[in-house]
Amino acid sequence: MGMMIVPELSYGDSETGNLLVQGENTAVLDELRAELTGAVRCIYIDPPYNNRERYTHYDDDVHHDAWLAGLEERLLRLHALLREDGSLWISIDDTGMHYLKVLADGIFGRANFVTTVVWEHRTSRENRRVFSNNHEYLLVYARSAERFKATRNAVAAGPEVLARYKNPDNDPRGPWQSVSATAQAGHATPAQFYELVAPNGRLHRPPKGRCWVYSQPRMYEAVERKEIWFGRNGDGVPRLKRFLALGNQGLTPETLWTADSAGTTRDAKRHLLDLFPYESVFETPKPERLMRRVLEIATDPGDLVLDPYLGSGTTSAAAHKLGRRWIGIEQGQHAVTHCAQRMWMVVDGERGGISTDVNWAGGGGLDFYRDASSIHMDETLAA
Repeated sequence: MGMMIVPELSYGDSETGNLLVQGENTAVLDELRAELTGAVRCIYIDPPYNNRERYTHYDDDVHHDAWLAGLEERLLRLHALLREDGSLWISIDDTGMHYLKVLADGIFGRANFVTTVVWEHRTSRENRRVFSNNHEYLLVYARSAERFKATRNAVAAGPEVLARYKNPDNDPRGPWQSVSATAQAGHATPAQFYELVAPNGRLHRPPKGRCWVYSQPRMYEAVERKEIWFGRNGDGVPRLKRFLALGNQGLTPETLWTADSAGTTRDAKRHLLDLFPYESVFETPKPERLMRRVLEIATDPGDLVLDPYLGSGTTSAAAHKLGRRWIGIEQGQHAVTHCAQRMWMVVDGERGGISTDVNWAGGGGLDFYRDASSIHMDETLAA
């Protein structure tokens, strides 16, 4: 029978392209393969970690080989769905991280491994363990590492970065910060080695193993335009002035994501308890701030985001609030009790998570589908 729309669980504007599908993810991915191949900008997955724990909504305890084989089935399908500039982000912990990386290397190619992000998922200390486990990982792969490098977004500069911009010389171009005027000499040309004469006549040479970032003519043009800072008294080491108003202040993403910047599991659980005060919630949900960081690096507004292990619906909620299109797949009953109802609240302007930060006021919609080929659900769930 395949996928069938469930009108009573769909919500908001129609034809948005946002899909919430209840079904087993390999079957659903096979159903969607024709229309999604090469179309997805970002895939996020939070698969079972196989850490031998038993949770309210699933058991995370299968044989290691079976766990790897199941992930291989899914990664092979997901690889084909990515755009040339697309990326896959996988949440995992120490239990399976190293095995999973070897598996993913074989599917995506080692050259397309981008990085491992370390996320501080908790700030409290676990005194019952040998070590307090305060971090998890995000393995990041690209369909093409070169295309991803050229198209990924920078991280917005925060207040601590903007505070570095001052205007001690009352430059009419506004606040600026100084950066080094030298670079490592390993790839330098002869034109980058010279003696620089400051406006007050003082001579400057680059340190050993360094060279000037500009050739001599270009450097003196920058001096003339007052783009080189020699200190308040004119005797300082030359440095380049970078103006706040004239440049993109985005930052290269780093691989250590602290709780302050990406939230914690506790934040996420508190949010879910606010949304579902009378339901049992997931023990280890991901916070919307974590997903916001992933999506702002990996996608642009309007891009398509896929999460085939939707869980409590964090990916779809964050994507929706950030103006991305999304497809979420979840097999269990919580596809209705948690994911669908959470997204209804998001469409209605739910104010938790990242809503205040991104000025979310509601809108959009979703179509709910059920994949009859992969699940058999009690008809009363839709009531």
